[in-house]
Amino acid sequence: MSPASGPGPRWLLFSFGMGLVSGSKCPNNCQCQDQEVICTGKQLTEYPPDIPLNTRRLYLNDNSITFLPAMNLGLLSDLVYLDCRNNLISEVMDYTFIGVFKLIYLDLSSNNLTLISPYSFSMLSNLVQLNLSNNPRLLSLNKFTFANTSSLRYLDLRNTGLQTLDHSAFQNHLTLQTLYLSGNPWKCNCSFLDFTIYLIVSHLNHPDEQNATCAEPTELAGWPVTQVGNPLRYMCITHLDHQDYIFLLLIGFCIFSAGTVAAWLTGMCAVVYQSARRKASEAEDEDEPGQRLEGSGRVFRSRSELGQDGFPQLI
Repeated sequence: MSPASGPGPRWLLFSFGMGLVSGSKCPNNCQCQDQEVICTGKQLTEYPPDIPLNTRRLYLNDNSITFLPAMNLGLLSDLVYLDCRNNLISEVMDYTFIGVFKLIYLDLSSNNLTLISPYSFSMLSNLVQLNLSNNPRLLSLNKFTFANTSSLRYLDLRNTGLQTLDHSAFQNHLTLQTLYLSGNPWKCNCSFLDFTIYLIVSHLNHPDEQNATCAEPTELAGWPVTQVGNPLRYMCITHLDHQDYIFLLLIGFCIFSAGTVAAWLTGMCAVVYQSARRKASEAEDEDEPGQRLEGSGRVFRSRSELGQDGFPQLI
């Protein structure tokens, strides 16, 4: 079963049963006390087993962990604090945090993240602080990534490879207060316009505002993304470039050509119609004299057949 497919009911029950057997122990080389497990800097290459089920704070920072297994994390239903910074985690798959719905603090900074699936944080409705900074290979985020994190107040996206963001990713986040965006190669093109407008109207706190700047296009390079809304609106809505004028010229030429052809066809149809009517009228005029002569002949014949007194002659 792939991590993205989500755990099945039997699998969760099995995992829960195994956790009951080994959940009261403490991982080797880690410190466990007062519902807190500290495995900082223990050269771990994988998620440690035997973490007590009642753990509320888990420190896995400064290791070489490459993957967070949903099966093991799902057993820690009381977990509220998870520190995974400075590891080698490359992907966060769907439902990785399915069982830790009480989680408030999550730190995934300074890893090798290249992919965060759209529903990775779908169960974290109580999450308040999320740190994804210092992941330079994280090039994009889906607009549904933060869809269910309705309690999120602090989001750190510094020093990633993000080039653009969809404004709808934060549409329902009324609690979001602090957003870090510096150190990213932002492409401030027309597709970035809606997000810049969101930054203006949302009144978020941007502690790194002056360092969160545009990398492209050249005319906006160095502009803070929080201040580029109006120039970008002018470029994308009211301002026309040379390509726009060429496009309008081509559209005008096509419309003119189409109108000319339509007028020519209309004129041709009118000429043909008038010609047909004229020929039909001439044919009718030619037929009328013959009909008159034939009628006169009938009158003369009828009179010759009568007598001088107007009665028919008797044989």
